[in-house]
Amino acid sequence: MLKLTGLTKRFATDEVETTALNGIDLEINDGEFVAVMGPSGCGKSTLLNVVGMLDTPDGGSYQFGSEEIANYNENQRAELRKQNLGFIFQSFNLIDELTVHENVDLALLYQGVPAKERKQRVTEVLERMNIAHRAKHFPQQLSGGQQQRVAIARALVGKPKLVLADEPTGNLDSKHGQEVMGMITDLNKNGTTVLMVTHSEEHAQYAHRVVHMLDGQVISQSADAVKEAV
Repeated sequence: MLKLTGLTKRFATDEVETTALNGIDLEINDGEFVAVMGPSGCGKSTLLNVVGMLDTPDGGSYQFGSEEIANYNENQRAELRKQNLGFIFQSFNLIDELTVHENVDLALLYQGVPAKERKQRVTEVLERMNIAHRAKHFPQQLSGGQQQRVAIARALVGKPKLVLADEPTGNLDSKHGQEVMGMITDLNKNGTTVLMVTHSEEHAQYAHRVVHMLDGQVISQSADAVKEAV
């Protein structure tokens, strides 16, 4: 699926330069569920942004499938991202002025999918997420757990090869957090590769492999028994 070799990323101001990623070597295979853990400031979110093609590395190699994309320009990254990636964010990132159906539909609109097909695919994914009965509601009319269901539906409607989840349970209570982890586990069992950043030891146990980061480096990786969703 993807391979990072010697990946580096630095951020500079007038007074200081910070190395966010310092020689990252990481490989993720098709169908894997990988969790990334580490203290705040260790580079987890930067790693997710680079893997998600939202940012470019300053050095090293990033192979996505058979393509070397470390030096892709913004348009090249956007096209590859649009066709292959789905994103789930801690803050949901739904558009308040759009209904549930319209929020999910927007992802397909950007891909140029015809209206009839968009309607069918949005309906199917909302039913899969058990949120179809809220299709005409607006985000502010939903609970946090329901909003995250919509966000997951939006991530999945484009049928991505890789889903990137950034603290997907961070704004949820324990019950809704478990529900969301169950959904993410199910989509992985159905063949979608998942890379998740989390602070939760419990939720990391759902992954096939846990990658621990510190000071911009991968310091350890562990393959644990996958926790079954309740």
